[in-house]
Amino acid sequence: MQPRMSDDVPFNKTFDLEPGRVRELVPGVRAVVANNPGPFTFKGTMSYIIGRGKVAILDPGPDDDTHIAALLDAVRGETVTHIFVTHTHRDHSPAVPKVKAATGAKVFAQGPHRLARPLHIGETRRLDASADMDFRPDVALADGEAVSGDGWTLEAVATPGHTANHMAFAFKEANLLFAGDHVMGWSTTIVAPPDGAMSDYMASLHKLARRSEPLYLSGHGTPVREAPRYVQHLIRHRQGREASILHRLGKGAADIPTIVKAVYIGLDPRLAGAAALSVLAHLEDLVARGVVATEGPPSIEGTYRLAEALPGG
Repeated sequence: MQPRMSDDVPFNKTFDLEPGRVRELVPGVRAVVANNPGPFTFKGTMSYIIGRGKVAILDPGPDDDTHIAALLDAVRGETVTHIFVTHTHRDHSPAVPKVKAATGAKVFAQGPHRLARPLHIGETRRLDASADMDFRPDVALADGEAVSGDGWTLEAVATPGHTANHMAFAFKEANLLFAGDHVMGWSTTIVAPPDGAMSDYMASLHKLARRSEPLYLSGHGTPVREAPRYVQHLIRHRQGREASILHRLGKGAADIPTIVKAVYIGLDPRLAGAAALSVLAHLEDLVARGVVATEGPPSIEGTYRLAEALPGG
């Protein structure tokens, strides 16, 4: 019998914030959503304003003049002292240059975009269109480093996995975490090699599970409440996905399209490419752990089998 896929993540797909409208979500945090809905962005990318008077902006969003104008209008009469970026996908960081030019604020992030692992021979990057290769922070933050402003303190929490440079930020005074795309309430997170890595992503989930913040504000969707419990749901979901992959390989060797059909029932066709990359991320991790084998380095075109099925294995 196939192991039951852990599909009981309590997603919350309610969302009523209109693009360009500012709303205070909790005391000291306002949000403006960009008008870039889609299968990977839900209703749009969330930009956050932290504090009052002298404020920080977190994830200015895509290079969209309408969104940038709405974000700057929301802080009219205030001083933007800091800009924080959770990661360098093109729906989160490309607005930084224009917001920085308008405000003079310093930019803080983990670092420029980079791969989670070196490219294999003959491999090409499949997600270049999603990566902001031009981004450079003014200040590169280390895990655990704290940055303070007027009435707020953000602790940098390195959370690689979705991207190698993904960083969440704990808002100490409000006891909440800006989770970026690492944890979202509306959907699971895409982990797509070579930009992302499943081993990193799982380690980051376990890292967040040890933290106590009850509320996460994510890169897309509504706030995540009872966050530590929700993170445990995500961990079990990924463990279930791994078990389903291993169950399929227990029936014999398979390529990634075959595995996707077996473990993603009723998949939205628009997400087929992302599902294949997610399976590749799982397989990379399983090969590294010696559970699954393939010829050469794991690749999207490879054929996979349980390691003990190999002659002499």
